[in-house]
Amino acid sequence: MAHKLRSLLCVFLAILVASPLNEASPGWKPIDSPKDPKVVEIANFAVTEHNKEARTALAFESVVKGDTQVVAGTNYRLVIAAKNGSAADSKQYRAFVWDKPWQKFRKLLSFEEIKG
Repeated sequence: MAHKLRSLLCVFLAILVASPLNEASPGWKPIDSPKDPKVVEIANFAVTEHNKEARTALAFESVVKGDTQVVAGTNYRLVIAAKNGSAADSKQYRAFVWDKPWQKFRKLLSFEEIKG
């Protein structure tokens, strides 16, 4: 039962976080320093998890910008610069990560290339 509830909560949070209407939703606060070690750690996690799930070889470069939202933990909405293999130019990706450090829980909710 607890597993079903956790799964349902993850799905709900993924929908809430990934919603296009969420761009201006209350509760999101801009990240003051994209170079903050914790933010960089979360971004590296997002790229690593995406690589595992999609069988890609993106290389993390930097966090361009991001926002956080306090929930049962912290949601991170990040714009990440990364290169694909030996490509000359990096591309930007939007990643959503849910982090609960006291439970040693971290989940990549979505990761997509920002087109255009």
